[in-house]
Amino acid sequence: MAIKTDAGSWSITNPGSGWLTLSSSGGTDKSATVDLTISTKTLTKRVDTLTITAGNAKPVKVVVTQPASDYLNDLTADPSPLQFTKAGNSVTLNVHTDAAKWTMSSNVNWLQLSSSTGFMGVTSVNITAMVNPSSNSREAKLTLSADNAPTIQIAVLQNGDLYPSYNTSPIAPDATGMSSTVTQLAAKIKLGFNIGNTLEATGGETAWGNPLITKALVDFVKQSGFNAIRIPCSWNQYMANTATAQLKADWLNRVRDVVQYCIDDNLYVILNIHWDGGWLENNCTVAKQYENNAKQKAFWEQIATRMRDFDEHLLFAGANEPNVSNATEMAVLLSYHQTFIDAVRSTGGKNAYRNLVIQGPSTDIDKTNQLMLTLPVDNVPNRMMVEIHYYTPWNFCGMTEDATWGNMFYYWGIGNHSTTDTAHNPTWGEEDAVITYFQSMKSKFVDHGIPVVLGEYGPMRRSTLTGAALTLHLASRAYYLKYITKQAIANGILPFLWDTGGIIDRSNYTVKDQQSLDALIQGAN
Repeated sequence: MAIKTDAGSWSITNPGSGWLTLSSSGGTDKSATVDLTISTKTLTKRVDTLTITAGNAKPVKVVVTQPASDYLNDLTADPSPLQFTKAGNSVTLNVHTDAAKWTMSSNVNWLQLSSSTGFMGVTSVNITAMVNPSSNSREAKLTLSADNAPTIQIAVLQNGDLYPSYNTSPIAPDATGMSSTVTQLAAKIKLGFNIGNTLEATGGETAWGNPLITKALVDFVKQSGFNAIRIPCSWNQYMANTATAQLKADWLNRVRDVVQYCIDDNLYVILNIHWDGGWLENNCTVAKQYENNAKQKAFWEQIATRMRDFDEHLLFAGANEPNVSNATEMAVLLSYHQTFIDAVRSTGGKNAYRNLVIQGPSTDIDKTNQLMLTLPVDNVPNRMMVEIHYYTPWNFCGMTEDATWGNMFYYWGIGNHSTTDTAHNPTWGEEDAVITYFQSMKSKFVDHGIPVVLGEYGPMRRSTLTGAALTLHLASRAYYLKYITKQAIANGILPFLWDTGGIIDRSNYTVKDQQSLDALIQGAN
């Protein structure tokens, strides 16, 4: 309220019985502002008249009205609404009120409240939802009330299954052909080969330029010195029904045929969900956690059921390179791994004992050391491996043009530095880095009975080089492959070369790069 006068002083008379407070009742300023404060709510309308006097001026009457309130007290709660997982979890609800006491009740018996009453101030209540036994979501309502305060209804939703269960024919556990523990099986894998850019190719098996995988190709891979194959595989694009996440039967059969080619050759096989359009890889987020866990469960129930009869030569891997860079994303990734393990185990048969592979964050060694502090729970002991990839230094393995932050490396390793093209010599990531990284995985996992899969490694070939530069580059590639393979095996890490058709010709079943293949074999022996 503004007051202006030319008198020497002014004053305000306030007969308001205490409900109206003035910041000042008088003064000598020619211009002043007086704040009016209403201290309490009222259930009935209140009126007060202020009388302002100044010298010989005519008094001014100001009428102040406070309308009636529906309630005297405030009552709020956060967060609202509440959402729970199908598996059941707890949420903290904060109740705020200036009332003397509040009460809360639920209209269902599957919600548990740590407290149903409280008092003035802020009170935290732990709300716990039990497991939802239905495939459908379910709703509930919490009623929060206090004297002379508005009654609040808090909506509650608990998730059901986003997709139907595909574990429609679980069978009793079958240990036949599944006797090897994870460390025993790891000792049998000597050198692995990725059939890359094929079954995971967007648009179909041949969409990225490789021919269909044949029995003859698998035979030749074995003949070339490999005793294990990793099959990067796409599933999301092969759904028969996106609304239910049902996979096409012909795709499941096609993948099974490829696995069979490998098993017939007594090869060990890692079958994964690869990048797959990025639905899991690029979405290790709380926002996508429920949706992705539902798809992970649906896919692996179907994959595991279709592949259930294979013996221990077949391993499953739940992802490829999940993009994770912090603890929150790591927690989401662990939930994806847990869903994968639970889905496979639930199908029974040989899957009850199958060795499984889970991925470190981004399959990056540094991130795995820093963020992978716990592992998912597997009720079957000694059946879990951890996977990492190694494309270090990227300047040598994958970088395709010089950048402001650094140049490509054409050369790698002791004795392989160029004296004429020094701009493309390596400045980091050579033998000492390999030793440090691989030893860290050995001490973190291998020494504790958890084998580590080096699911991908391999440097690109610089086809633009000629003459002495090309010769030195190819020698560097061969040395890299030999050194990485040798150091991986020395640290209990299982090496799987990443190949998309550069070393083995997949059409003619011949060796395209004998120098690299020889280096791999030498490193493995």
